[in-house]
Amino acid sequence: MGAIPTQRETASCASGARECTWVDATLAGSPLAPGAARALLRKALTEWAELALPGAEHLAGRVGDDATLIASELVTNAVVHAGTEVRVACRLEEGAGALVVEVADQHPSRAPRGNEPEGSPYDTPEYGRGLRLVAALSEAWGITYRPGTKTVWARLAAGGCTADDRIEAYAGERTLARDLRVAEILAPEPPRTEQRAPGPLDALDPPASRRPPGPARDTWRGGSYGDDWLARRPGRDGTWLGRGALSFLAEASDLLAGQLDEDLVTSLTGQLIVPRLADWCAVWLEDETTGHGGGWGGGSRTDGSRLARVWHASENRIEDLSRALERNPPHPGDPLHPGPEPYPWPGGALDDSADGARGTALAYRLVAGGRPLGTLVIGRGGIDRFPDEITGLVEDLGRRVALAIGAARQYSRQATISAVLQRGLLPGAVAEIPGVRSALVYEPCDKGGPSGDFYDLFPAGRGRWCFAVGDVQGKGPEAAVVIGLVRPWLRLLAREGYRVADVLDRLNQLLLDDATEAADAAARALVAAGARPTAPGDGPQTRFLSLLYGELVPFDGGVRCTLASAGHPLPLLLAPDGSVRAVAQPQTLLGVVEDATYTSETFEMYSGDTLLCVTDGVTERRSGSRQFDDGDGLAMALSGCAGMDAELIAERITQLVHEFGARPPADDLALLVLQAE
Repeated sequence: MGAIPTQRETASCASGARECTWVDATLAGSPLAPGAARALLRKALTEWAELALPGAEHLAGRVGDDATLIASELVTNAVVHAGTEVRVACRLEEGAGALVVEVADQHPSRAPRGNEPEGSPYDTPEYGRGLRLVAALSEAWGITYRPGTKTVWARLAAGGCTADDRIEAYAGERTLARDLRVAEILAPEPPRTEQRAPGPLDALDPPASRRPPGPARDTWRGGSYGDDWLARRPGRDGTWLGRGALSFLAEASDLLAGQLDEDLVTSLTGQLIVPRLADWCAVWLEDETTGHGGGWGGGSRTDGSRLARVWHASENRIEDLSRALERNPPHPGDPLHPGPEPYPWPGGALDDSADGARGTALAYRLVAGGRPLGTLVIGRGGIDRFPDEITGLVEDLGRRVALAIGAARQYSRQATISAVLQRGLLPGAVAEIPGVRSALVYEPCDKGGPSGDFYDLFPAGRGRWCFAVGDVQGKGPEAAVVIGLVRPWLRLLAREGYRVADVLDRLNQLLLDDATEAADAAARALVAAGARPTAPGDGPQTRFLSLLYGELVPFDGGVRCTLASAGHPLPLLLAPDGSVRAVAQPQTLLGVVEDATYTSETFEMYSGDTLLCVTDGVTERRSGSRQFDDGDGLAMALSGCAGMDAELIAERITQLVHEFGARPPADDLALLVLQAE
């Protein structure tokens, strides 16, 4: 969806009293956002240049190209790492002759998702360089945090950067140390090759020919430290900690908190540590039921401990390092004292220098809630010890890693329980009906919990097949309880020979009786416990549901269908000529009105006739203030499916529902297609 920019001429800039021209737009957090941002800037810069605004004479050339590229990279970063709406702004500061590009997002606490590259996790990625481009193309850039919002900005000289300007920009890099570290977290540095004579710091330094004269800088840059970091004065090591360690930990917490898989947590841990804090790191995970790791030198894995992740700044060393670490798992240690302990240097896997130089390694226990979850090991070559500042920072990071692993395991346990429960609430197989083709789509909104939608298609005996599509009030365990009651009742009543309308009558009464019993039991429990009366809305709630229930009886040349809808979206019948009509009347929800009486409708389906049954996740799919079924939208969509078989109709309707809104569906979705052969 294209963005509608809002332009304000001669608006007062926030940085001072100078006049500026600016343009901004809010874009959906989708893959289309970077292209929309580029188009927005190209149009605005071209218009400003044509208007001959002060300082705009160079905007149609290199400066404009650089600004467009910067906007594209920043919007891409926001879409991938934030996933929220993105606000893009560009302003021309006429008095200062500068062009400023800003990209703001809502900065949620979750990590990147989707579209991960295929292949080995150690392959050199084709991403992670966007903010380096921004730093190279702009004369200054930075990050501004406000409550609920993060803004990344870049400033370009409208007339382009001269050589003196670039030297001055490099001389001012010291003030951008915190932003560079955040930049590396948002766009991790790709794994390095074996040729690593300089330190990790050198990858961020400009080439020698472009480096300003003067003594070498020893500031913390981009989240890594140079090879001479141990030789610096102790007072200097605390400089970068005071400026950026808290910011590093805050960003790391945000990224780790968004992971719901323990292996992804360990992978992210490696990228956060290497090469910023160490040359290599490894993470062991332990079986929570045993809480024990291996012992140094034993290499035993009988306790359930496993080497989950190994990360090295040089990609081609990972395999040898992994084999060496597998032979020497860390000692369990004391979970009450998770501080660093010396770890044996992994011998031949890393000692390949001519002078046989070794390094140092430390092991940190990962403990959350008093339970040991694993061990984190870091190492760096050519030193005798890690500085206290580094060990303290890694210890703080380790606590966050442990909490993330614990949360991921808790989520995994809950997801497993929910999946088992969900399988028990749905039929193991859908019955095949003679003379009828069927297709089913079932998409719960919450993959980690029981859905409120359910379906069934089963033989009822004596040449009858019955089907049901329902939607229970609410979701989660309460909905699961209702579905667990309704489905067995439904099958029992159908196989006992009750007619469609009679089945709904009895289901309605059963739900009301069950709700009454639950309320009485809760009241007795309160009286027994001497608790105060519950407030309105507390305690057991009325259990009700919408249900579409029908019966199919095949005969020579067609199928006879009898059905009834209790507060459910009405079923639609598609004829071969493309005409669509509703084949049921709206009636009251089940479990609401006592002594309600339900009626049914009967019709016949012949070759090519198609019956579509859906839940409100289809009809009420939203796009802004509009719903999918507004103006008979579902009937129109079904009419366009004339001539398709049942499977294609189900796929087509599902696709249209998903494409109707920019965001993923916010409700469960169930769809059943029955087509007479």
